[in-house]
Formats: sequence, C-alpha cells, structure tokens
Amino acid sequence: MKEKIYTIPVTDAFKTECECPICVLEKKLEDENIEYVLGPFLMEPDGRMITNEKGFCKNHFELLYNTQANRLGLGLIVDTHMCEQNSKLKKMYTDKADQLKKDSEVSMIKNLSNKVSSKQTETEKLVDDLINKLSELESSCTICSRLEQTMDRYIDVIFYLFFKEEEFKSMFNNQKGFCLKHLKQLLVSTKKYLSPKDTAIFVNSLLSMQIQNMERIQQEVNWFTKKFDYRYNDEPWGNSKDALIRSIQKFVGYCSLK
Repeated sequence: MKEKIYTIPVTDAFKTECECPICVLEKKLEDENIEYVLGPFLMEPDGRMITNEKGFCKNHFELLYNTQANRLGLGLIVDTHMCEQNSKLKKMYTDKADQLKKDSEVSMIKNLSNKVSSKQTETEKLVDDLINKLSELESSCTICSRLEQTMDRYIDVIFYLFFKEEEFKSMFNNQKGFCLKHLKQLLVSTKKYLSPKDTAIFVNSLLSMQIQNMERIQQEVNWFTKKFDYRYNDEPWGNSKDALIRSIQKFVGYCSLK
C-alpha cells in the first residue's frame, strides 16, 4: 500500500466538488510550500543554498510577498539570492572585460577596412553565455521544483489507487474531468508508470470522462452568454453563473479569478 501521507491528500481531493481534483491537490501543496519557505525552510542551511541558487518564478515571488506573513524572512532570502546572482554576473563580466575592450577596438578597425569576420568574438560568446544564464535563472524556482517532485508522486498514487482500489476507481470515473494542464500530465505520466495494457484501460476511462465534461462545460458557458440576451431574462441560470470562471480554469488550471 502506498504511504498514507500521499494517499490521503489524493483521496480527499477526489472527494471535492470541482472541475479538476489535481488542481485542488496542487493548490493545497502550493499553499503549504509558501508557508514552509517563509518558515522552517528559511532557517535550514540547505534550504538557503537552494533559494540562493534557484530563487523563485514571478508567480511564486508574488505569492510569497502577498502573504505579508514574513517580510523580513523574504527580505533575507532575496538579499542572499541577489548577492549570489550578482556575484556570478559580475564574474562573467570581469573575466571578459579586457577581451571586450579588444573586441571593440578590432571592430572599429574592421569597420574602417569594410571587412567582416565570420568568427565569433569573445563578446558574442559572452552575450550567448549571459542569455543562457538568465534563461536558466528565469526558468528556475525553488517552489516549482518542490511542487513538481511531489505532484509526480501524487500522479503515481492516482494510478496505483485506480488499479488497486475499486472505490477510488469509481470516484475517479465520476469526476468532472481535469483541466487541460493536468490532463496532459496524466497522459505524459502513463509512459512513466503504466504498462501498455494498463495505459489503454486508463486512457479509455480518462478520455471518455474528459470529453463528456468538456462538452458539459461548453454548454454551460454557452448558456452563460445567452443569459445576456434579453430574450432569456426569465430563464433560470442553472449551473452557468460561474461557468466562465470554471471554463477558463478548465483550460489553464487553477488561477485566481475575481
């Protein structure tokens, strides 16, 4: 039996009335990680090494700041993260500073002689290195990494429970589908965790349920638009009052819509 530390959050999420139980799992896990990073993780030497190296993505910087829970702690994290990144950037520049000056002088001579070399200059190499470094930093995030690892574990548990627990399988098949982000994650993960036979069984159940619910929510959002027509003023809203929000989340996953 998979560890209860993983099965309990999964089964709780699948008992929730929602458009995507995996979004429920991910949001709860994200909230826990925001709290953890601003608490115990802040004081762990290994934790600070990770945040110094990876930092956070735009979304998680916003969430960390907007909690207003520990601004001093976040300030300390940002301070040491910036020190490390500034040091790396400065080193990349100072290591090439003399060569940059030479390249600029050579470039002036070439312009005067109207000759262009196809050989990559040290300046161009530095620019490429800087672009790669900044792209790497832009795509790195301490919380995203933690979420990815645990969410992968949750997906493994979902597959396990689907094939081992009839009660969970029934609960799975009665869901309202998944957002497209997590639909993709489930499909990708079949290659990692399931045999060809189990993949066929799982994907058949998944897509049958997903398509049915994608059509359902499309009809609900369609009725939402019709309710703005005076001819439908006296008609009941049904389930369509929040259909626009739910349909957006069906496409992109959980997002904070007001």
